[in-house]
Amino acid sequence: MATRAPGRPLHGPDPATPDRSVGAASVIPGFGLTMGLTIAWLSLIVLIPLSSIFLRAAGMGWADFVAAGFSPRAIAAYKVSFGTALIAALVNALFGLLTAWVLVRYDFPGRRIVGALVDLPFALPAAVAGIALTAIYAGNGWVGQYLEPLGFKVAYTPVGITVALIFIGLPFVVRSVEPVLADLSAEVEEAALSLGARPWQVFARVILPAILPALLTGFALAFARGVGEYGSVIFIAGNMPFTSEIAPLLIVTQLEQYDYAAATAIAAVMLIASFALLLAINLVQAWSRRRVDG
Repeated sequence: MATRAPGRPLHGPDPATPDRSVGAASVIPGFGLTMGLTIAWLSLIVLIPLSSIFLRAAGMGWADFVAAGFSPRAIAAYKVSFGTALIAALVNALFGLLTAWVLVRYDFPGRRIVGALVDLPFALPAAVAGIALTAIYAGNGWVGQYLEPLGFKVAYTPVGITVALIFIGLPFVVRSVEPVLADLSAEVEEAALSLGARPWQVFARVILPAILPALLTGFALAFARGVGEYGSVIFIAGNMPFTSEIAPLLIVTQLEQYDYAAATAIAAVMLIASFALLLAINLVQAWSRRRVDG
């Protein structure tokens, strides 16, 4: 005979599970009203400003758009922006996961201070971070004075840009992975070890599949922030065309020269490329989540 827990029906949905259907009752009344306000707010904040870029670019003509958006200088700036953002996001994915693991799995003196330091790039003005990193890694800086004699120059090169993007992108990975690791009980790892799994197998087959969607989310956020970063980069980049000039700076340069058409074309190219990359990352993230749930 089937049994049931007290107060729980034998068949049908669990009353403790919230009903997320469109017609379900909600604390905030009215799906139509809330959905309408959501679309209106997103339109004002996101869709209308972004559509204005495409409308302005559409008025240029295809030949002028290609000439401005895909000039040799613009392509070099795209390579610097997307390349350094990708490298920084990969580094943050590795060390952000390690940092989140330490904060979740270990209790040590100063743990709250370390957690506050992780969030510091969120509160610190970007320009202040750029000036501080430049002072440290310049040829006469605390660290740069030892690196440059060895032939390793950081400031005023793409390496310096990558360092700045690592600094501002680390919190995104840590704060995305940390709650998932906190929900993943250590007993699961102990059970796998007791069944004969080796530590690397526990990580690859138990821990990584569970945290992969969150890790991809943190990676995507860090990458997106890095592509559009300006304040913390311009001081340490050196801003040399074809070498260390980022695309956001090139847009500002075109605006200062009153070449609004070229600035719009470069912005449109960056927007399309960023959206395509983030869409690909989100598709991989959704596939990973379905694989874990399945």
